[in-house]
Amino acid sequence: MNDDDIRTRLKAVLPGLRKDLEDLVRIESVSADPVRASEVQRSAEAVAQLFRDESFDEVDIVSADGGAPAVIAHKKGPEGAPTVLLYAHHDVQPENDHADWDSPPFEPTERDGRLYGRGAADDKAGIVAHLGALRVYGDDLPVNVTMFIEGEEEIGSDTLPALLKEHQERLRADVIVIADSGNWDIGEPALTTSLRGLVRVDIEVRTLTHAVHSGMWGGLVPDSLITLSRLIATLHDDAGNVAIDGLHSGPAADVEYPEARLRAESGAAPGIQWIGEGAIVERLWTKPALSITGLDAPKVDGASNTLVPAARAKISLRIAPGDTTTNALECLRTHLETRVSWGATLTITVVDTGEATQIDATGPAYDAARAAFQEAWDGTAPVDMGVGGSIPFIAEFLEAFPEASVLVTGVEDPDTRAHGANEGLHLVEFEKVVLAEALLLRNLAT
Repeated sequence: MNDDDIRTRLKAVLPGLRKDLEDLVRIESVSADPVRASEVQRSAEAVAQLFRDESFDEVDIVSADGGAPAVIAHKKGPEGAPTVLLYAHHDVQPENDHADWDSPPFEPTERDGRLYGRGAADDKAGIVAHLGALRVYGDDLPVNVTMFIEGEEEIGSDTLPALLKEHQERLRADVIVIADSGNWDIGEPALTTSLRGLVRVDIEVRTLTHAVHSGMWGGLVPDSLITLSRLIATLHDDAGNVAIDGLHSGPAADVEYPEARLRAESGAAPGIQWIGEGAIVERLWTKPALSITGLDAPKVDGASNTLVPAARAKISLRIAPGDTTTNALECLRTHLETRVSWGATLTITVVDTGEATQIDATGPAYDAARAAFQEAWDGTAPVDMGVGGSIPFIAEFLEAFPEASVLVTGVEDPDTRAHGANEGLHLVEFEKVVLAEALLLRNLAT
């Protein structure tokens, strides 16, 4: 099938892809909500049916260790052709307050060239992009294809290692295409080659066995909130760099991130100054970052003149590619334990961890991908992009299948707003994503 045939066929299948995506978005497959477990199951069944309708030889809904349902399907290509594993996930983030959405979160709605809805981009569009590339070829696939659509990525992929182990031979492939990332900008494709890892801990600082009157005891007994605040303040230096000794930092790709675009995409308030030192993309992709994402403390409204006995905070530490969660956790623990003030009792509880990823983006598979992307985006070469966030399961694939080339792609763009209100898919870019994957499958065949 030549380039013109592929483009013509893509135009023909796009309306059906749009309908399939909208049907998936209407399923409330929020894996973090136990009440909607049946919706996650319904989502897996809908995905499995899509593959059955495409005459896949084997389609199964599987799970491991009580985890959410995943879908594995296989379709044969020519004898001796390489095998390509296509990954996406069918579970979605909670939609949170419906009032923050401009249209109902589970009713796909088009506005100004975007399709809005929870999962419209992350990551049900990834599923449909894979499906679209396959529909372009019908029963004349240039490669063997295995589909692996996970059902618990949004809650940490806890049972993914067990799934990969249990179905390792069935999932083994020459090339793995993970559609859960994004592109550099509208009209500028990207291949994701590095991702930061994650260490999250809850810390508690205790100064009292019970609450006491702030007037009677203030000035002598240390306040747990002030003690916690002092400890949190030690985590950054005056320039805003993470001040934890022993963490790794590294260089980033030579990519320009214009100031005006950075301010627009980050949502920074007027006049805000950036923290940290070094190139912008290094601070975002290849240096550690630390945030306080939660605090337990009395509310201001209704607060009494009381010294509370304990205060808690959730620390989210993003670690740079090249570092390990074991090292980062030890460095963080040492920092906190040696800096807590006034003899307060410090308790550190690990919430979760996820390894950073650095991909060797060289070799024939990456050559095939770059050629496909450049053709799909009318001559614009893809950027090798880092991601500041974490997708820990990519490290699981790299470990389980060290002989495979792992390509990380996706449908998102800087204004997708994945995980937030008004998540949306840019429809023109989506068409290019599907075209690029169809071209990639052809290129991989040779």
